[in-house]
Amino acid sequence: MIQFIFNSVLLGVGLAMDAFSISVANGIVEPDMRKTRMFKISGVYAVFQFLMPLIGWFLVTTVAEIFTAFHKFIPWIALFLLLFIGGKMVFEGIKDKKQGGKKKKEEVKEAKKLTWGALIVQGVATSIDALSVGFTIADYSFLRAFASSLIIGVVTLVICLLGLIFGKKIGAKFVSTATIIGGVILILIGIEIFVKGFLGL
Repeated sequence: MIQFIFNSVLLGVGLAMDAFSISVANGIVEPDMRKTRMFKISGVYAVFQFLMPLIGWFLVTTVAEIFTAFHKFIPWIALFLLLFIGGKMVFEGIKDKKQGGKKKKEEVKEAKKLTWGALIVQGVATSIDALSVGFTIADYSFLRAFASSLIIGVVTLVICLLGLIFGKKIGAKFVSTATIIGGVILILIGIEIFVKGFLGL
């Protein structure tokens, strides 16, 4: 039992690293984020990291051939989603800097806020590789697979909260270029997921 929990925590830490990096980026962009919003954002990542291994387990134990064929597209999907969101953030950040003080501070703050749509895209992009965990836990019963996925979700929640706290501290210092920095981080994470997946690392 202890070994099972330990392995699940390690899986959670490994899988949460991309979500942690994106949480840092979100904290940079929104340094005045409230605690309730931090829990909501971290909660979305945690839910996706909980669901993906469970979906992966279900697919491996039922339609393994179809899942194996789909598996090669995972890095491409993550790359596309993060390039889209990151590129949009960089574009908006450069546009804001060019406009200088033309926009009111409140308007700029509102524009930088992470929307629910963007958050869900980030959640999918950072957790889609967790589908592969389905192979790792394929010999588990449903209850063990559920428990392992739940531990992964809780670990992700904690790690993402830490990422947001860290990002907020950085964001307060680099507020003028926060959106650009956040966007670049997302693009780099997308490339990293793609390269790792493409090379089978």
